Amino acid sequence: MKLVNFGSLNYDYVYSVDHMVLPGETLSSNSMETFCGGKGLNQSIALAKAGVSVYHAGMVGEDGESLIDMCKENQIDYRYISKVQGKSGHTIIQLDKQGQNSIILFPGTNGLNTLEHIEEVLDYFQEGDMILLQNEINLLDQIIEKAYEKKMKIVLNPSPFNEKVKACDLSKVSMFLMNEIEGYQITGEKEPEDILNVMESKYPSAEVVLTLGKDGVMYSGNGMRYFRESFKVKAVDTTAAGDTFTGYFLASVIEGKSIEEALKIGSFAASIAVTRKGASSSIPAKDEVENRLM
Repeated sequence: MKLVNFGSLNYDYVYSVDHMVLPGETLSSNSMETFCGGKGLNQSIALAKAGVSVYHAGMVGEDGESLIDMCKENQIDYRYISKVQGKSGHTIIQLDKQGQNSIILFPGTNGLNTLEHIEEVLDYFQEGDMILLQNEINLLDQIIEKAYEKKMKIVLNPSPFNEKVKACDLSKVSMFLMNEIEGYQITGEKEPEDILNVMESKYPSAEVVLTLGKDGVMYSGNGMRYFRESFKVKAVDTTAAGDTFTGYFLASVIEGKSIEEALKIGSFAASIAVTRKGASSSIPAKDEVENRLM
């Protein structure tokens, strides 16, 4: 089985602040750092660090060489990343003293994918291969349609949730990876058990992984439910927690581990990531995860 992540590549501009800026407030930051990120790239790096061969597809701008270099450094196959005119995507991230973040996203070239590019990418993949998607790129609905036609396993992280997600035929998704906020936005329910109940009713053939931050993670699928509590650590930066979990969870599933074991490994990897600053730079290597989990 081959795995392609059709996703975003961003530069993250991270500002350390005492608190999130308030409406009408001018706030000085304590520092500013630049990292390579984007949910797509972060998840590809997590998959690669977890030991999975991953192809990344997407768009970067004329300023995107560092994003390509990050793929090279992490042994990500970048043959389907195209360089086009314009600025690459970027985020402005506020990071407070508790390690919580607030993010403004500028799509940049992540919004310039074309149908021709999508077809070129998917021509290389076939029935049974896996495609991982997030909502930081354009034409998400078309990618889902074309991947479904090829009978690929479609894994969707519906973040950020907006009208583009609503325009997609979510019945074609094989697995949802989402947090409580996205779960509420899709189902209208706030309690984790209620979110899973609605998801099971609306998308009975899909697996659902619902991350709950410090409260753990839940899984629903194949007539089973599991809960995994989080590992308790002091968070410094939660920016890449979900992406780290996604990479390590999927890698564990691909390797044939049980869902319970995959939830444990994903949660532990995420607990390491939140103790470090940055997005992709905070994702731990497989050896570190395995050695510390022993």
